[in-house]
Amino acid sequence: MILKFSSFKIKMLKTIMRWEVFIFMSKNIKTEKPIIEVKDLTKKFNGFTAVDKVSFNIIKGDIFAFLGPNGAGKTTTIRILTTLLRPTEGKIKVNSYDPITQQDKVRKSFGIVFQDSSLDDELTAYENMKLHAVLYKIPKEDIEKRIKGLLEIVDLWGRKDGFVKTFSGGMRRRLEIARSLLHYPKIFFMDEPTLGLDAQTRNSIWEHINNLNKKYKTTIFFTTHYLEEAEKMAKTIAIIDNGKIVAKGTVKQLKKDTNTKSLEEAYLALTGKNIREENATAKDRMSMRMRQRRR
Repeated sequence: MILKFSSFKIKMLKTIMRWEVFIFMSKNIKTEKPIIEVKDLTKKFNGFTAVDKVSFNIIKGDIFAFLGPNGAGKTTTIRILTTLLRPTEGKIKVNSYDPITQQDKVRKSFGIVFQDSSLDDELTAYENMKLHAVLYKIPKEDIEKRIKGLLEIVDLWGRKDGFVKTFSGGMRRRLEIARSLLHYPKIFFMDEPTLGLDAQTRNSIWEHINNLNKKYKTTIFFTTHYLEEAEKMAKTIAIIDNGKIVAKGTVKQLKKDTNTKSLEEAYLALTGKNIREENATAKDRMSMRMRQRRR
């Protein structure tokens, strides 16, 4: 009986020690604050709700895919996060700053590639980079080093003196990516960055983006209609439809929740198979409805 009690006591002591170690470690684990925090974000255009109480958090270094049909609210959300639109309601933090009251600090925190090119065709690749560096007040002693380093990463240093108007679509996209990272942003927004590009160019661009994410821990926030890109590249995915978040998680979680075998199948299960209005943003649809009412 004494031996059995001693053995039981030893097991109890070991169990207690394990729990003490677990509790100690739990108390000392620092929970990293999200680099993007969105709570009940709402945007209305004259009564039409384009974004409806959207909430999500993104951790530093994540590759976050924001997916949804045409007019779902993706671009409107990005415009709010990047200070281009004011929200109707909700709380937002981008790199701990408020996009409404701390616009300059928010703008210095991110780089962005829009759907449409914003490069100056009449300037060279180097001149486009130099102009961006001046606008963001990058120290003069750092400009040359940063331009050279980023153009080398996207394989354009050899074409630095070429005029942008002579560049292919893929080269323009790579230049925009390099330019957007000149001020070393903590967050990189991309609104359909590979739209209209061939498979080889798309793969090349994503290889560069992935390398930048690994090297600098840059948080990537992107939208795309190429679901295979999101399935391959994203660490976290949120799907928005009719202004509301309908799902959020990893590819594995989304497939499990919808009992599907691919992200495309999961996406269609969540958003339906009906064809949506092409090339129409939520604001465009609201304007269309206003015009119809006047008739």
